[in-house]
Amino acid sequence: MTKWTMVADLRRCVGCQTCTAACKLTNATPPGVQWRRVLDLEFGQYPEVQRVFVPVGCQHCDDPPCMDVCPTTATRKRADGVVTIDYELCIGCAYCAVACPYQARYRTDLASYAYGEATEPESQRLDPDRLAVATKCTFCVDRIDAGLAMGLKPGVDADATPACVNACITQALAFGDADDPQSNVSRLLAENQHLRMHEELGTGPNFHYLWDRGEA
Repeated sequence: MTKWTMVADLRRCVGCQTCTAACKLTNATPPGVQWRRVLDLEFGQYPEVQRVFVPVGCQHCDDPPCMDVCPTTATRKRADGVVTIDYELCIGCAYCAVACPYQARYRTDLASYAYGEATEPESQRLDPDRLAVATKCTFCVDRIDAGLAMGLKPGVDADATPACVNACITQALAFGDADDPQSNVSRLLAENQHLRMHEELGTGPNFHYLWDRGEA
């Protein structure tokens, strides 16, 4: 089997937001919609205060609560672990946005543009199918599928890898098949201590965060 998984190394992320910009450019999301965000967090007490940057977005859960509440089956989970939305079936009820514990879903009712009126690139890339429906990160599934059709390997070959991973200036993001013990993400998870966001909810997120070396 295949389970596409993303890994973020919290020791490497510098909060530059390049992944956010790459996602917006690749997916032409409107102002205010960020399928890939980076949280800027501080913890501890003075003088022992630490700062950490945490990339977030759809976690492509094993048991996605967004899918369970969808009344039209627009939200689906593929065999390879990617959670998708069928825009033709979505009625924009936003039940999924309420159910998602990661605040990863958006709904845009009307087209909006960065500078008020549409620039030529924005006009060319406007997708009416993504208005008045739920949208979210898809792990750039179109790139994955197109790359696989050409014999490329997601997470290794850039043309088959999510745009945010390609753009990361510190290589804090990695993508690959967690069911392949020889994959890049499997090695990272084996060699490092890691956690998953809101794992206690039982959603089984496929987005892992590295925070320290593994125990010897």
